[in-house]
Amino acid sequence: EIAQCLVGSEMCIRDRSYTEQFVGQNQAIIMLKQLYIKNFTLIDELNIQMHPGFSVITGETGAGKSIILGAIGLLLGNRADSKSIKAGRDRCVIEAHFDLSKYDMQQFFTDNDIDEDLSDTIIRRELTAAGKSRAFINDTPVSLTKMRELGEQLVDIHSQHQNLLLQKEDFQLNVVDIIAQDEKQRKNYEAAYNQYKQANQKLNALKAEIEKNRENEDFLRFQFKELDEAQLQNGEQEELEQEYEMLSHSEDIKTALYQADNHLSGDDGNIIERLKQTSEQLANIKDVYPEVTELLERIDSCYIELKDIAQEVNGLTDHVEFDPARLETINERLDKLNSLQQKFHVRDLGELIETYHQLKEQLSHIDHSDEDVEALEQEVTQLLEKAQKQAKELTAIRTKAAKKVEEEMKQRLIPLGIPNVRFSISLTEKPLSHDGGDKVSFLFSANKSTPLQPVTQVASGGEIARVMLSLKAMISGAVKLPTIIFDEIDTGVSGKIAEKMAQIMVEMGNHERQVLSITHLPQIAAMGSHHYKVSKEETDKGTISRMTELSQQERVQEIAQMLSGSDVSEAALANAKELLRI
Repeated sequence: EIAQCLVGSEMCIRDRSYTEQFVGQNQAIIMLKQLYIKNFTLIDELNIQMHPGFSVITGETGAGKSIILGAIGLLLGNRADSKSIKAGRDRCVIEAHFDLSKYDMQQFFTDNDIDEDLSDTIIRRELTAAGKSRAFINDTPVSLTKMRELGEQLVDIHSQHQNLLLQKEDFQLNVVDIIAQDEKQRKNYEAAYNQYKQANQKLNALKAEIEKNRENEDFLRFQFKELDEAQLQNGEQEELEQEYEMLSHSEDIKTALYQADNHLSGDDGNIIERLKQTSEQLANIKDVYPEVTELLERIDSCYIELKDIAQEVNGLTDHVEFDPARLETINERLDKLNSLQQKFHVRDLGELIETYHQLKEQLSHIDHSDEDVEALEQEVTQLLEKAQKQAKELTAIRTKAAKKVEEEMKQRLIPLGIPNVRFSISLTEKPLSHDGGDKVSFLFSANKSTPLQPVTQVASGGEIARVMLSLKAMISGAVKLPTIIFDEIDTGVSGKIAEKMAQIMVEMGNHERQVLSITHLPQIAAMGSHHYKVSKEETDKGTISRMTELSQQERVQEIAQMLSGSDVSEAALANAKELLRI
């Protein structure tokens, strides 16, 4: 797999004067306007203008056409690898300019807070030899996911391995859905199906919980009874521990309170009496020595406060008594609480109370299990019926669209050299899943005598290529995708069939769409409105891959060479001019 590269701002600013020379030259709608590649595998530097309509790319095998596709793929979000950097260089740069003015893509830029310039949307990627990579959309750094999200809306690269998609049921179903334009109905179904699935999962979880609880019902009831009888109360343990500490030190507390009371208001030189005497002495001199007035007020305030304190200390002294019976009761209760916490593997009384409520809820589920299960089963049944109804509506729309696909595919395949083609879409019922209740299979037969079978089992390589091209042409009419690139879609065909395939691509390019085809067939190459050639040459710096747009005369030479090989004959040149209608 060709690895990805990220485009950085420094090099792009330096090279912008060169890359911008194409912007605005063509007034027609150009989706991919230009492509700039620097230091990517065999490419030193490539700056190529692209055109609207149908264009072709030719070149010998190994010339580097896959490198061009790989570079474009990187801009669409493919994974990057520092090994893709040209040997001896420190980083590679890939940049593409798109004109999206005819496509409704404003919401993407708004949702992602990216500056919007639909007439010149720039996607860049850069990868350094040190393994660092960055991605930008209109100079705004973005994640690879966001780049891929936008890229999927800009370019569809159809390579040969994509023919394998015909084996996948989800691809076939997606084709039908695109033609059916059933996005609204599919979203409605998905919402109904997800509701049903979540409710069903909830039901199964409840049944499993009830079954498990019933197996342990006796033990659960024993545990609940033990905690229920303990009559647990929030904050109880902390209060008991404080009371236990007080009772354990009651003698010390009583002695300290007695001594404090004696110091404050005892009979022998207590603090309050001395403070009262001090106040009286200062009061005697305040008239002749006013400076003591403030001090006297402060002493009087202290006297009042100390008298209040003395009364409280005296009261506390009367209330503190050693109570051995109460101490034993508290000790037994604390032992019980600690024992329960250890038994139920919890850290504190709060968690023990939480365990009690959990056991209560589990037993409630057991006691009311039949009612709970029945209520949830009714909900599941209702949601299933709703999903089935939505699925039937989706099936009806898909069935109608499948008939349309069948008819259009026949009309497209007959001119492509399969006159007796039969193409049918089998829609059979399957268990509901995220995409509905329909199993889709594309059935194909190229001959009247051959029964219809899955297309990948009976179609040849050339027939599969024609089927895929017809599908892409049909889908492109329903989905406004700016640029489509076909990588050797013509495998297994030649002559007039190749010309018919080219006509289909020309038709696709004439409907506000840009189509590029990498081809080895002169019949297809001659149909392009623009012709690019990829070549490889040996230089003193190593092998270099180039891509150039051919002039009219160069096209004649290239197509003649495709017709006759390296030795171009006059007949080949004449044939090339005829193909080009010169």
